[in-house]
Amino acid sequence: MKIKKPNAELVCKQIEDLLVPRLRFSSTDRAVYAHLLRHTRLEGKLRLRFSMAWLARGTRLCDGAARPAVRRLVARGALRLIECSKAGHVVEVLLPEEIHSRELDPRRTRDQLSLPRPVYTHEVDFMKNKSLRQAIHARERGRCFYCLRRITPAGRCIDHVVPRILLGSNSYRNLVSCCLQCNSQKCDRPAGDFLRWLYRERRLTDAELDARLRALDALASGKLPAPLATTANPCPHKSRPPLLPTNV
Repeated sequence: MKIKKPNAELVCKQIEDLLVPRLRFSSTDRAVYAHLLRHTRLEGKLRLRFSMAWLARGTRLCDGAARPAVRRLVARGALRLIECSKAGHVVEVLLPEEIHSRELDPRRTRDQLSLPRPVYTHEVDFMKNKSLRQAIHARERGRCFYCLRRITPAGRCIDHVVPRILLGSNSYRNLVSCCLQCNSQKCDRPAGDFLRWLYRERRLTDAELDARLRALDALASGKLPAPLATTANPCPHKSRPPLLPTNV
């Protein structure tokens, strides 16, 4: 879809004056945003389908740097993720003036901009260290998130509900503790489809399937936070955990 091309000089000034200082763009974020902007809005296009390999080559970055930069740009509102699959990613690139964010409010003072950003649980990388990974395990209370069977520390792992290859993050909203068997069998399948497969294999009852699907929705919406713990993982409860937390 063709759209009106913006004033390139004005856009460059807005990137320098607004996005970089106020959204705290790193040099990697800036390079990725500029490259995607160059191939969309500055060419009169709103959307772009691309692969991470193409993006990495164009920005002279490795895939391990380009992929997290895209996630950060989506989180900060500079990109809108339309489609994400193995075939590629489709994004809409927003101009600086289109990014509706409190960070871009020109009425904010220099002192306000210099204040450190609060660290929210959803911004924490839960794969960063052992204590954060233990928090994910503790939330599931010794049960596999998918099949609900009890698991030992040696037989469990952390699973990305949305796989890393599909831009799945390391947020508590996308990480669960599960058994090694479920982790292997799920692979890159959507979590909902995998839960239904477990039901067809008679590893989940009707009630458990319904509860797991609701828990999956609750996880994505941030209703199943993992406690930020620094101590060892507490002993799992002896009783079977409730199928869905009462606050969902």
